[in-house]
Amino acid sequence: MAVAYPQFFGTKKVDTSLMVSSSSSISPVILSQDELKKVAAYKAVEFVESGMVVGLGTGSTAKHAVDKIAELLHSGKLKNIVGIPTSTITHEQAVSLGIPLSDLNKHPIVDLAIDGADEVDPQMNLVKGRGGSLLREKMVESATKKFIVIVDESKLVNYIGGSGLAMPVEIVPFCWEFTLKRLEMLFIEAGCVGKLRTTGGSGGEGPYVTDNGNYIIDLYFKKDMGDLKDASDAILRLAGVVEHGMFIDMATTVIVAGKLGVSVTNKL
Repeated sequence: MAVAYPQFFGTKKVDTSLMVSSSSSISPVILSQDELKKVAAYKAVEFVESGMVVGLGTGSTAKHAVDKIAELLHSGKLKNIVGIPTSTITHEQAVSLGIPLSDLNKHPIVDLAIDGADEVDPQMNLVKGRGGSLLREKMVESATKKFIVIVDESKLVNYIGGSGLAMPVEIVPFCWEFTLKRLEMLFIEAGCVGKLRTTGGSGGEGPYVTDNGNYIIDLYFKKDMGDLKDASDAILRLAGVVEHGMFIDMATTVIVAGKLGVSVTNKL
């Protein structure tokens, strides 16, 4: 496969020695988005070694990684793996596949975590949590020695919020409308609009409830929100906010699968 995307992250932030490539005489195979996700996930699982405590991510891309880890365990190619799931749905998947599980209470240091992302910017900052599991994901992935992010090319953005899709914020249910308005006011210059996530999509049925019993406010930005650390601090200072979906300076490796190939980018 041809080298893809090393230029997106910039030479100062990446190690390009792990780029996956093949002979230029071979025409690229056109893969579906789900197939690209699987390619990225399987590449990430190559970093898993026997005896590791592994953070198991949540979402359509991370699901492929969990499936592959289980396959390697059953074949004997991996042994003594302990998984730390980042959501109820991943816990259920791992149990059904026979992956031994534990939690951060018993394993406060995670060797490696593999998870997808909803957005990745050129500095390897992320948006996560459009699947609703951002709090547990951040708890596990902030405790890991190595955090491998797996995405297809559609997740690459010039700045966080640049996709025009949601940047989620998990909040307590109490007076959620009050918290929503305060979140919008923080980013009024960026044209921020907040919406309560519901189980029926846009405004339908009841509020979506996270694994932790909380609500999610989805923030939509028309412009760049500015300095991400300042934005993070401002959000977390609001009473009623539990956590947000910006994962700043957390990823150590980003694997991107696209129509031209796969790139493995390490933060230097």
